[in-house]
Amino acid sequence: MRSPLAWTTTNRSSLVSEFIFVGFSGLPRFQLLLFMLVLSMYAVSLAGNTVITTIIRLNPVLHTPMYFFLTNLSLLEICYTTAIVPKMLACLVSENKKISLWGCATQMYFFTLFGIAECCLLAAMAYDRYVAICNPLRYTVVMNRVVCAQLSVASWSVGVMVGLGQTNYVFSLTYCGPNRINHFFCDIPPLLTLACGDTSMNVIAVYMVAVLFITAPFLLILTSYIYIIASILRMPSAEGRHKAFSTCSSHLIVVSLFYGSGIITYLRPKSSYSAESDKLLSLFYTVVTSMLNPIIYSLRNKEVKVALKRMMVCRECLK
Repeated sequence: MRSPLAWTTTNRSSLVSEFIFVGFSGLPRFQLLLFMLVLSMYAVSLAGNTVITTIIRLNPVLHTPMYFFLTNLSLLEICYTTAIVPKMLACLVSENKKISLWGCATQMYFFTLFGIAECCLLAAMAYDRYVAICNPLRYTVVMNRVVCAQLSVASWSVGVMVGLGQTNYVFSLTYCGPNRINHFFCDIPPLLTLACGDTSMNVIAVYMVAVLFITAPFLLILTSYIYIIASILRMPSAEGRHKAFSTCSSHLIVVSLFYGSGIITYLRPKSSYSAESDKLLSLFYTVVTSMLNPIIYSLRNKEVKVALKRMMVCRECLK
């Protein structure tokens, strides 16, 4: 695997030194409206994920494996959207829609890193819920601090390795023109359409990564929830079943939103590829899901709502 410096040394033979984002230029009348909409969602995402992280950090009651993973998820969402949205917003209101070759490689690396890490983390969260509901007596033993830390580090590490590998592979290609990316960020599929020469091996690599690090975690999550639902249905108490379903439903909604759009984007046949639909799907899983996640977890989670109310009451008392 090459080092990040290979991105520049390999591409000295490329005629293209910068790219231009096409973005949503086909909708000139809606540029300002789209800017306001995306800016609002980005602000809600940053504020919501920051609030959730702060609440969990300040409340010892929430220092459990489930909320440890939720903190990691919120941090990932902040990083994930920040890798894409600021440049997108700048392109929506500016005539300068350019990004350098190095800048494009950097954006792709961080987008891939955080996206893959989130896929793995969502699978770790599903495993945590599986142990909590299907094996509650051994939960504190199985999901101890060391195991939680290992699962978290593994998620981030896989993201780092996949991001580095994919970015090096894509930018080892030669780009001799055109240089207009029909997207609003440096994603792999639209960049491959601009590369000179054979990109079939790169397409195979994208599918392999999608199968291993998007589809496989998704199948693990589905398997976990089959066992979880079966275990919940066997509970004698209606209150216990309701509480268990309530705990898991937030995670299931987030998984459905994130994986649904991701799988459609990266695993659909090349013949059905549409740049415009791809941009809309990408907008959904880069901005919309990041905005909805803190709302879903806060509105559907009783412990988070109670902790938020306590924090607000304490702030009022200090005034």
